[in-house]
This record gives sequence, C-alpha cells and structure tokens, in this order.
Amino acid sequence: MSIPDGKPRKQIVLGAHLPGVNHHTVWQDPAAGSQIDVRSFAHLARTAERGFFDLFFLAEGLRLREHAGEIYENDVVGRPDTFTVLAALAGVTDHLGLAGTINTTFNEPYELAREFASLDHLSGGRAAWNVVTSFDAFTGANFRRGGYLDRSQRYERAEEVLLAVRALRDSWGPGDVLADSATGQFLARHGVGAFELHTNQFDVRGRFNVPRPPQGHPLIIQAGVSDQGREFASANADAIFSPFRRTDDAVPFYRDVKARAVRHGRLASDVKILPSAGVVLGDSAADAAEKARELTHQQVSPATALALAEQVWNRDLSQLDPEGPLPEFDADTTAPPRWRGRAIHDPDLNAVVARWREIAARGGLNLRETVIEVTARATFVGTPTTVADQLDDFVQNDGSDGFILHPPVVPTGLDEFVDTVVPLLQERGSLRTEYTGTTLRENLGLSPARAAQPA
Repeated sequence: MSIPDGKPRKQIVLGAHLPGVNHHTVWQDPAAGSQIDVRSFAHLARTAERGFFDLFFLAEGLRLREHAGEIYENDVVGRPDTFTVLAALAGVTDHLGLAGTINTTFNEPYELAREFASLDHLSGGRAAWNVVTSFDAFTGANFRRGGYLDRSQRYERAEEVLLAVRALRDSWGPGDVLADSATGQFLARHGVGAFELHTNQFDVRGRFNVPRPPQGHPLIIQAGVSDQGREFASANADAIFSPFRRTDDAVPFYRDVKARAVRHGRLASDVKILPSAGVVLGDSAADAAEKARELTHQQVSPATALALAEQVWNRDLSQLDPEGPLPEFDADTTAPPRWRGRAIHDPDLNAVVARWREIAARGGLNLRETVIEVTARATFVGTPTTVADQLDDFVQNDGSDGFILHPPVVPTGLDEFVDTVVPLLQERGSLRTEYTGTTLRENLGLSPARAAQPA
C-alpha cells in the first residue's frame, strides 16, 4: 500500500476482545470453549501478547437482557467479574494492557479509584478503564440507587466520577512511599491520601488508601459519537471507540475528534481512535468470502434476525419470514419496549427503520441479510496478505489508529490472525516486533496522564 505523501508510517494499535454470548459469537461451534472459564481468558490474552497486541478488552453487562418479557438466552453477556478476570490475567501476561468496561452510573468513585489503582499496581502499569454509563431504569433496579438518568445527567455524573477518581489517586504523590528502612519512616509526608471533593453529584472527603499507581492514572477509553460524547471523550479519553466501518465515514470522525483534542490542549496523537473489527481469513478470496458468509449466517440465525428486528420495530414479528422483505409498517413508538437491557442508540425508531430500508434497497437484501449488514462489525475478509493490506490501508489513511479485534470463536479465534497476519504487518513496519515500554501508556506512545477536564 502507499502512505500519503509526507506522512510517517503509523504503528497499528491492536486490542483483543473476549465477548460474551451474543450475535457476534458462535458459541455452538465445535471449536468453541467456555465463555467464563479462566483458561479461555488466559488463552486469548496470551495469544494477543504473542502477537504484540496493545491490550486485552472486556465488555460488561450489569443485567441479563430480556426480550418480550423473557430472558433472551442468546444475548446474556455472561461472564465473571471484570476486575477478577483482569487481575488473573495480570499474572499470566507481562506486557498486554488490561482494559475493563466499568459503569459510572452505579459505582462510587472511591471503589473505582481503589479497584483500578490496585489493578494498575498488580499489572505493573497496564490497567485501562472503558468508561460507560447506564441508559435505563431496568438496569438501575439491580442497585440501591436505582432510577434513571437522562443523557445529560449521565454525562454529568460520568464527568464528575472521573474528576473524583483522579482526585483520589492524586492524593498520593509519586514519592509518597518512602519506605526508608534506616530511619523507619514509611511515608514521606503527613496528609498522604487526604481528599475532599464537592460537586453536584458528590460530597466526599477522607483518606484514600492505595498509593499512586505506576501510570499515575490508568488509561481512559470511551465511545463518543454525539457532539456531547465527542467533546467529553476528546477532553478526557486516551482511546475512543469508533463505530464507523467505511473510510468515508471513519476519516471525518477521526479528524474531528483529533481536532477537538488539540482544542483541549492535547496532542492529536494522545487520543487513539479504535473501531471494533472482525477478520475472516481464507486460502483465496473466494474461500474467505464463503467462510464469511457462513460465519455471518451462524451468528445471525433466522430467530436472531427476527429478535433484532423486533428491537427496532418494537412489534411482534414472529409471523414474518426472515428471508423475506422488511416489514412495510412503521415502528410502534407507543408500546413498551419489547427488548430491555440493550441500548437503541437512536431514540427515533422510525429513523432507524428508514435507514434499514435504505440499506436493504441499495443492496437488494432481505430482512435477515439486512440485519447481518447493519449489525456486522468492520470485517476484513481475504487471504492474510489481503487482510494485512486492508488493515494497514485503513490506519495509514486515517480511518483509525488501530482496531479492537473480536474473534467469533472463543478462545482460539485469534490464533490464525496472530500466526499469519501479524508477521506481514511486522514486515512492513506497521506493527512492533517487541514491547519497548513498561506500561500500557508508554507502549501506546501517550503523554503522561493529566487531570480530568470538563467537556
């Protein structure tokens, strides 16, 4: 591939994601292992580190999802506690970043600061936090706080949680643990760990009991597509998840977020843009394409296609043929939602319906094919050489800084990529051949952590 004139070759950032049970995984594949066995997590993490990936990423769900009043068994996102898993992986890896998705709506700053500082210490500076909020009272019912926060309040709370967590960690300085055996003095000063914070959401003061972690502050990861989300993420995040799969959409998002980061006094390179992606490899283009077709039809069965369509139309579609056309009627915007525990990112359901119809018409797609198209991640399909070219082209032309790869089969779904594509990326100088930093922040080439900034 050709790099745009005058631009240095970028190093591709790679993350590995172990998903739960959902329409992106093929849990029934004969090669699939347990979604909750520690050996599954360890295998994928070790494979990622063998491929010189930057980080291992876990998503999280706080409640089992429901469809039409029943637990939806194909999207239960079942897995152990995030911090427990990541702490276990800290013991079987040496360089790989460890990123967890932890909610700001129902967790308190003190416990969040303590848990992430502890993980950063245990891993030698490899912790990262994907900061998310909850969108419904359905999830909140699991917690004492309960209730529902609208979008503006969710961002306000998330911003103030970040401010509070940073204040707690900053209550310890880099040299506060003196541990002078000659004098018997352990702490360098009085007042270590003292904090006090008064905001709209929090009125806290006390003593924080975990020394400053190796990274100062673990990496912050966010997803921000709306204007408010982009502002918040560009001001505070070290990495931002991008939802865009096509260069025409990805490049404007990349440039906009980087420009916002600069306006917030940061370097453009201090914010990494990372879309999720899947990879399907074959011995030839035709072989890979056939594997991709089979995979997507395993992921989105006829029943899954109808269930996902019902989320948009908010109606019972069980009488429809999933291999037939899209429903001719509009979404029911007056009835209670048929699906609980999964976010509809656009509150205007009929706008979503219109987009689906446009996609179906443009591609001549039936209902199931449309669901596959709109739910698919940025999948790169082809031989190892072709996929290496596709990944490199996307990054070098500023579609992103790298990718979070989602193998459809747990835990071995990343093995072939590491064995065949990684060496090709290394040969062209787009992927490291060794880890040069001691922390995740250093391996990503990021500036030292700074205090949280209001969006």
